[in-house]
Amino acid sequence: MAERRVNVGWAEGLHARPASIFVRAATAAGVPVTVAKADGTPVNAASMLAVLGLGAQGGEEIVLASDAEGAEAALERLAKLVAEGLDELPETV
Repeated sequence: MAERRVNVGWAEGLHARPASIFVRAATAAGVPVTVAKADGTPVNAASMLAVLGLGAQGGEEIVLASDAEGAEAALERLAKLVAEGLDELPETV
């Protein structure tokens, strides 16, 4: 299973607009991805309600994971998005 640990770069955490950006990016990744707080239960990264339910704060560590083919590249892009608090998914890493 591929995994990335990353600190949330959005000051407001994974709430409202940042959560929406993250969920759209996770959906566009093309592979199933889960997200969890460092020691929490993983949830579907493509589910807005599940991501909001994490309550991840700015600076808090989250874990992105997937066991699908092509997961490494997808997780790298998502990790960059989260760590840098970007407004859209980067094209390349």
